[in-house]
Amino acid sequence: MSEELIRQEIVASCRRLYDRNCLASADGNISVRLSDQRILITPSGIAKAFMRPDQMAVIDLEGRVLDGEPSGERLMHLAIYRQCPQAKAVVHAHPPHAIAWSVVEPKLEELPSDVLSEVILATGRIPMVPYARPTTAAMGENLLPFLPRHRALILERHGAVAWGESLTEATNGLERLEHSAQILWLAKTLGPLRNLPEDEVHALKQMRSQIGDKIL
Repeated sequence: MSEELIRQEIVASCRRLYDRNCLASADGNISVRLSDQRILITPSGIAKAFMRPDQMAVIDLEGRVLDGEPSGERLMHLAIYRQCPQAKAVVHAHPPHAIAWSVVEPKLEELPSDVLSEVILATGRIPMVPYARPTTAAMGENLLPFLPRHRALILERHGAVAWGESLTEATNGLERLEHSAQILWLAKTLGPLRNLPEDEVHALKQMRSQIGDKIL
């Protein structure tokens, strides 16, 4: 795929996430690995829902800016690319329900996964990554214990990040994460969460092991 088409795909993904209420104003950032060293990334300070393909920036794997004004949170993207050679795209957004879980349940280590079959089958589990100040290297450092196994993660009191072997997979991961968080939130407002039977959870996890780490 040409770089121009990739730029258009990034624009489409940003608008998709905006329509899902996962992005507001200049929030969030998306990157795609163009080659072993070159990474295309969304710019800083621009509303992603109205971004143009020509406004994106290019950095290298060492973080050097090759073109444009890249997102201030590029260090998180770079940490994922360095730790996960198979990563081709990274998507970071601010999905409201996922963030709300991390605010109300600060000791929660993961989004409750034994409640919904879709969480187990599509992601395995969705961990909560400890809080790090935005734009700092700690955002990437705090991800390292969860990589490369987990591809969809909630960033405590900040947002969420998903990566994949394609931009479609990474965007799907963010959407799946927020959709699951919303279902669980709605269920909790109606009553206590109730896990699936243990034997069913075990069977689902066996199915997931056959699927591998890819986000569905």
